[in-house]
Amino acid sequence: MQLETLKVFRDLVDSRSFSKAAQCNSISQSAVSQQIRGLEERFRLPLLERGAGRRIGLTPEGELVYQTAKEIVALYQTLQNRIAEVRNTIAGTIRVSTIYSVGLYELPSYLKKFLREYPKVNVRVEYRHSRQVYEDVADGSCDVGIVAFPVVRKGMKAIPFRTDRLIFLCHPQHPLAKRKEVELEEIARHGFVGFTSDMPTRKGIDQLFRDRNLEIRPVMEFDNIETVKRAVEINIGVSIVPAATVAQEVLNGSLSAVEIAGEPHYRPIALLYKSGRILSPAVKRFLEVLQEDNKTEGTVEADTPKAVGE
Repeated sequence: MQLETLKVFRDLVDSRSFSKAAQCNSISQSAVSQQIRGLEERFRLPLLERGAGRRIGLTPEGELVYQTAKEIVALYQTLQNRIAEVRNTIAGTIRVSTIYSVGLYELPSYLKKFLREYPKVNVRVEYRHSRQVYEDVADGSCDVGIVAFPVVRKGMKAIPFRTDRLIFLCHPQHPLAKRKEVELEEIARHGFVGFTSDMPTRKGIDQLFRDRNLEIRPVMEFDNIETVKRAVEINIGVSIVPAATVAQEVLNGSLSAVEIAGEPHYRPIALLYKSGRILSPAVKRFLEVLQEDNKTEGTVEADTPKAVGE
């Protein structure tokens, strides 16, 4: 029996997903199934409960193997990390789970800097919705998660990463496009293209209006920044987005960005990792590089949800 098989079994139970277990171990889903069958044949016991729909359940024997596999894999990973520390080696794979807007527009410059300094490291980036990032951190599918308007959950730590300035976005021919700044009251009068209501950035934007006893008038909602921008480009409505996500469109004239009147409004971004997780030297250095150019410092840990930066 190989250590890799125990890790696959652990990842399957943690993630409750054959596809995620396959992704974590860079193998196919069929290979995951084969390794689980091999494990059951070795112990001559069923480890997973069959016939329960698509849910992955454990037999009593499976629970025992799972708990032991977790301990064995954790000990081996600790050994690997300590050996790397002794050798002062920055190498290996870093798995990053990030929301689309940060991963596409803000993370690349940090990755370029890090990989130039540490070419032996392989950084795997997954673009996810916020809820999925939290799940990836919780079940160990990633080493580092990146979210907006972070909520610290039990068993996680959050490091303030950066803040994104929010701006008003509209079509270049929109009546407000040539203004130096625009009031929230004016924005509320126009049809709004926004993120879906369950997304943290949308919730943060809604709160801006509620604080002024205002409400937006949604005309279209999307779950990613690209489709929000495309809708504004064809003048379906206006929006509020992080400035970094529209820099290129504003430069080429396909969109207009206007400052929001009053004090600046920001979207807080945080780095997440699992509490108690032994971080490899590569992950530690990666977190340091992400924070080097940012003024915000400190970590937050809590047993109950709390918004970072509130």
